[in-house]
Amino acid sequence: MKQPLLQRKPGPDDAVLWQDDELYLLDQRALPHEERFVHCAHGVDAAKAITDMVVRGAPAIGVTAAYAVVLAARSAWRQAQGNWKTAMQGELELLAGARPTAVNLGWALARMQKLIAGLDQGNPEPLLLQEAKQIHAEDVQANHVLGDLGASLIETKTSVITHCNAGALATGGYGTALGVIRSAWNSGKLERVYADETRPWLQGSRLTAWELVRDGIPVSLLADGAAAARLAAGGIDWVIVGSDRIAANGDVANKIGTYGLALVARAHGVKVMVAAPTSTIDMGCPSGTDIPIETRDGAELLGCAGRPVAAAGAEAWNPVFDVTPAHLVDAIVTEKGIILSPDAKKLAQHMA
Repeated sequence: MKQPLLQRKPGPDDAVLWQDDELYLLDQRALPHEERFVHCAHGVDAAKAITDMVVRGAPAIGVTAAYAVVLAARSAWRQAQGNWKTAMQGELELLAGARPTAVNLGWALARMQKLIAGLDQGNPEPLLLQEAKQIHAEDVQANHVLGDLGASLIETKTSVITHCNAGALATGGYGTALGVIRSAWNSGKLERVYADETRPWLQGSRLTAWELVRDGIPVSLLADGAAAARLAAGGIDWVIVGSDRIAANGDVANKIGTYGLALVARAHGVKVMVAAPTSTIDMGCPSGTDIPIETRDGAELLGCAGRPVAAAGAEAWNPVFDVTPAHLVDAIVTEKGIILSPDAKKLAQHMA
């Protein structure tokens, strides 16, 4: 991947940027200390960027995948023209395997492939680009709607805890969990956000704090293990998180540590809200036990910022996500509405 020069300063809403018929991704590995874009010239570049965590967050991965299909089709058309559908299959397969837990990835690819199936042998790029831009715009709109819906559940002015980053950086723009938080702040319902640091990639420290500071929303960072003590101290009514996949029964896969946070919240009478677009709900996945959980290189856990911190010879278990059972979730909020005490029947009605 080459590194072009863009004459603009990136912001949170630039996680995925299509400009001058090129795809740029805000490099989230470098934040908050450096704000730079990575240019993706081909679908394989986007697949590598997804795997390498240049872009992360299920909705943002889905938007990236949609644009990546445009790039793959562009290359295939230039190489094979009349046989472009076959020529792009390899890149589509790489994209599909880039992050297995994020259901929006497969959702976006399926939507783009449905369009591909109906195209003739002409240049596919204009229509595919139109669809990718539509997917991007729909995600931003959905986030604003679910943000306002989620904020409506907050009855009195309070503080909240969030885990990982489910903000504009993890979506097409505005955010899911941080969309709720932004809407609550704008409505005068929010005093402060407590953000778990979220080891080992520190998405809370690096990304959530970066977004909230830029928006002028008070944020205090917590070591992941401090959340229980903070909840015990009172003054917090909600834990608000996003999701990478929601099973048909309401079980929720999110960043590792979410399950423990939900357990502690239940012990202290604090409610749990999951904010996610309907594209994150996988009705073909019966329960959380059926959700594929990605495991990454243990070196991420054994070190920090590229430097080893663990004793030499120690091994690591490094799942990226965990599953919070539906009975620990008080509300799932999507752009279609609010599901209180979610279960299989309520999700089926919601998705119908």
